Amino acid sequence: MSEPEAEAATTEAATTEATVEEVIRRRIGDALGGWYGSLETALPTVAFVVTWLVLDDVRTAVIASAALLTVLALVRLLVVKGSMRFLVSAVIATALAAFFALRSGQAEDAFLPGILTSAAYAVGAVVSILVRWPLVGFIVAIGDPDYAERPTAWRRDKGLLRVCIRLTWVLVALFVLRVAIMLPLYLAGEVAWLGVAKIALGWPAYLLAIVVMAMMLATGRTRQTPDGESDDVTERMAQAHAERERRD
Repeated sequence: MSEPEAEAATTEAATTEATVEEVIRRRIGDALGGWYGSLETALPTVAFVVTWLVLDDVRTAVIASAALLTVLALVRLLVVKGSMRFLVSAVIATALAAFFALRSGQAEDAFLPGILTSAAYAVGAVVSILVRWPLVGFIVAIGDPDYAERPTAWRRDKGLLRVCIRLTWVLVALFVLRVAIMLPLYLAGEVAWLGVAKIALGWPAYLLAIVVMAMMLATGRTRQTPDGESDDVTERMAQAHAERERRD
């Protein structure tokens, strides 16, 4: 057997034997950003809170946050390179925070958009579970090479659907936790603690949610749908992941 044929046989055997949990774990791993992405989302908040604590001026705090975001954008474009998705998220979040804070003149209002967004995500995630279109399913399904042509094919794999529903409940818990902690701090006007909570409940809490998901995936043994019964979505994703690893 030639070397390309041996690689193909190994890949086929690996993807055939992989469980749904293993395929999802690989896909979530591919979707995660690096440490610099966490800095891009956290540092503008740090700049806002520290400046406000020192100067007690909302406008100056907003300017400091925007200035730091500009520096991060230049570093991303000229040095770090790579995906811009975390930077874009930081720009949108900073712009919304600045709008609310400058409009009211109250520093705590900079955190209101994040609280409202988390509440909306929590409701949306619960609704997605109830209608059996779990949010995590879309994150996972993007790893399917045929996703553009058949974006709903992943729902035909009942095992994949069940696992994604369980994982989406973890996101619900994360969003509810954010609102439960930050809303009382917002109502009390605790700007410093709001800053601490926003940072702690941002990337670190997200990573904790990923760890919980990983533990759930490590103990699960849901088999892929056999050929002929449904679209082999998980098999296609596993093969795509194996091909990426060979290229890298």
